[in-house]
Amino acid sequence: MKKVIYPGTFDPVTNGHIDIIKRASELFDEVIVTVAKNPSKTCLFSLEERIQMLEESLKDFTRIKIDSFDGLVVDHAKQLGAVGIIRGLRAISDFEYEFQMALMNRKLSDGLTTIFLMPHEKYTYLNSTIIRNLAQFNSDVSDFVPPPVAKKLKEKFNQQ
Repeated sequence: MKKVIYPGTFDPVTNGHIDIIKRASELFDEVIVTVAKNPSKTCLFSLEERIQMLEESLKDFTRIKIDSFDGLVVDHAKQLGAVGIIRGLRAISDFEYEFQMALMNRKLSDGLTTIFLMPHEKYTYLNSTIIRNLAQFNSDVSDFVPPPVAKKLKEKFNQQ
């Protein structure tokens, strides 16, 4: 069974992320969407909220699991028995960083392959920061995120 991980902060998960997850699930037997506990990042949503939004957004997907990790992605991938790490590439600007990370991950774990997937072109401009900024100013984000995420964003910014 070919298992891969798709790591990220998913703060929040976007339709671009969902598109990458869908593509990966068509290529591999199991995709583990793994939410990073990154102490150097200040997230809008707690780890639990991000996991919950992913669970609600991916409830109709098969062969998908959701978990979280802290530490090195390669160590987590090895613990899970993954053969690869899925990374999304939206634009050339993503490539340089992702290329460096892929080479470092290969050095740390030679048996682990980084697989780059491009989202559908209608999602290439999306990222979580843009979504948070739009939601903060009460813009409709329903075209960019799954319905449970749009609802949570609305709740989050109506509370502040």
